[in-house]
Amino acid sequence: METKNKTDESIFYSNAFRSVAYQAVLFGLLTLLGWYLYSNVNENLARQGIATGWNFLTTSSGFDIGESVIRYDAGDTYGRALLVGFLNTLRVAVLGIVLATFLGVFMGVARVSSNWLLSTIASWYVEICRNVPVVLHVIFWGTVIHLLPAPKQAIIPFEGAFIMNRGVVMPFPVANDAYVWVGVALLVGIIGVVVLNKWAQRKRERTGEYIPTLWKGLGVLIAPPLLVWLAFGAPLVWDVPSLQGFNFKGGLQFSPELIALLVGITFYTGAFIAEIVRSGIQSVASGQIEAARALGLRPGFIMRYVTMPQALRVIVPPTTSQYLSLTKNSSLGVLIGYPDLVNIGNTTLNQTGQSVEAIAVMMMVYLSISIVISICMNIYNRVAAIKER
Repeated sequence: METKNKTDESIFYSNAFRSVAYQAVLFGLLTLLGWYLYSNVNENLARQGIATGWNFLTTSSGFDIGESVIRYDAGDTYGRALLVGFLNTLRVAVLGIVLATFLGVFMGVARVSSNWLLSTIASWYVEICRNVPVVLHVIFWGTVIHLLPAPKQAIIPFEGAFIMNRGVVMPFPVANDAYVWVGVALLVGIIGVVVLNKWAQRKRERTGEYIPTLWKGLGVLIAPPLLVWLAFGAPLVWDVPSLQGFNFKGGLQFSPELIALLVGITFYTGAFIAEIVRSGIQSVASGQIEAARALGLRPGFIMRYVTMPQALRVIVPPTTSQYLSLTKNSSLGVLIGYPDLVNIGNTTLNQTGQSVEAIAVMMMVYLSISIVISICMNIYNRVAAIKER
């Protein structure tokens, strides 16, 4: 019996040990498989006279990029060209996520609205945009933009702004050192709004007293940057675009490729987010909403403090997947000539022959962006989750 007990207590019979051992063996097998594939690729490339490595990143690219967040010319390196592609992709992803979220939330709430016209419009939007492939969305908006008037006949929505077949241009403030501190003050204001809302929420939970935070929050948000801006002498000089030759110069410019890609993936993803928001709202027990109405609470208050906090547990996880899909769908910019990471990566691949390295860069960039989005959404999900007391 004593021998049997010692055998039963042996480390080899431990579930924890066997779990670690299995994972170690699996990791080793995957490492060997990866090494075999890498060696095989190197051997085949060497047979074709293609040298592997990352030295190409420091050589001159020799091609221009039509749109760049940072300074770039044909004499810069392939590494900087890929950086431009990464920043262009990141710009579309960030703007697309923000716009698709606003559009999706609005349309999702509109779908459950008691207003027949608003609900019908939202339903038509969702059914049309969700059932049209995202590729057609991008191509359709690219075609629409190129059918707009030429620069000399540009549409003028307001003074200094122009909409045309070469994109959209509008006035933009000239850079000033004071704007850095204004940005810092704005960040302080955002933190202040979060603190204010947390304080109001805790007081409401403790005493039952409702403290409206809309106008107070706006004051806390606007006051710090406004005071800093006034302290620096209220610097504000506009860079107004002007027609020079066949196109506009100056101001803030958005290319037709950027607009078509952004509008296409925003409308497509926004339709899915709208359905997610609708399902989240309808997942909340109707009895709780009826009880809130019986207490005489306003519809806006009920949506903000009763419905949405409970609906978020249904809304956030699938919305994260939509954010990831939107980021990956930004690679469709290659269809309309937008210089995103895939477009510039393909050009680099064709010119250098470094196919493995170029594809590896693209894969790692999209993987990194997706992981960051997932982490941020998981953090938000934990913060916004209803805590059981």
